[in-house]
Amino acid sequence: VAMAATRRVMRAVRVFEFGGPEVLKLQSDMLVPVPKENQVLIKVHACGVNPVETYIRSGTYARKPALPYTPGSDVAGVIESVGEHVTAFKRGDRVFTLETLSGGYAEYAVAAASRVFPLPDKLDFRQGAAIGVPYFTAYRALFQKGCAKAGESVLVHGASGGVGLAACQIARACGLKVLGTAGTEEGMNVILRNGAHQAFNHRDPDYTERIKACTGPGGVDIIIEMLSNVNLDADLQLLSRAGRVMVVGCRGRIEINPRDTMSKESSIIGVSLFLATEEERHECATAILDGIEAGWLKPVVGLEYPLEKVAKAHEDIICSSGARGKMVLLL
Repeated sequence: VAMAATRRVMRAVRVFEFGGPEVLKLQSDMLVPVPKENQVLIKVHACGVNPVETYIRSGTYARKPALPYTPGSDVAGVIESVGEHVTAFKRGDRVFTLETLSGGYAEYAVAAASRVFPLPDKLDFRQGAAIGVPYFTAYRALFQKGCAKAGESVLVHGASGGVGLAACQIARACGLKVLGTAGTEEGMNVILRNGAHQAFNHRDPDYTERIKACTGPGGVDIIIEMLSNVNLDADLQLLSRAGRVMVVGCRGRIEINPRDTMSKESSIIGVSLFLATEEERHECATAILDGIEAGWLKPVVGLEYPLEKVAKAHEDIICSSGARGKMVLLL
């Protein structure tokens, strides 16, 4: 009891049951976690909000954490303390991570040192919280699974969100012709400022015809798809010979005709960052840190919420009319 009395407490969001955004409960009496061997404790300044966190919270996702839990993985902040055998970081270092052990929607978070990366001074903490899952996922979708090559064309379907803008920036920097879709004029402008050569409004009834007119009879080589339950059937009509659809996001079922894949020997490939090997994660990290250093990797921050508005953030990321960058919680 005496030891517990000396432990600091913090605010953290907890989920005690799966359900709607209302199950996100802000607790003010959570014990600050202690880093173990090869772990670090981060004082969180900002935490990214990802769509997958809403699926996990609702209980509909394949991976279900043990209850209760604290959501959140994309944290940016300052090293508070380090566990045994940690030599890469020290107290006071600015860092970001794409995976926490204790949950990112909190004032402090523990992460494995191997999942933490230095945050360059040219980026603020809000931008740091927008790097992890979006940029690692975009790089994995384009190169590790999509086998993208300079000179190919890529359509980023739903390009104004965190992963979409990451894909546009990475693809442009790596020599691909980049097309993007968004649902608002503002979203289209954001895409064009962040690597897309051309933007299309996916709310226009004939936008797929405009994409076909842009790509010509050859079609598009790669599609990065954020909403495959809506777009997959149309995507198959837009592909080139041996083209591939990278399924990054999905919110339900869709009916397609498999014959559409035969006519062009096209592929539908699922993307999951959770299945990346250590070597693949390291490759992603190297490319991303190089991009920050070179100056072309600049995370776009969208809507910002204080921790007490976390339920609103979860509602808005699914229901808002159009994304304009990565959604973040500020602490």
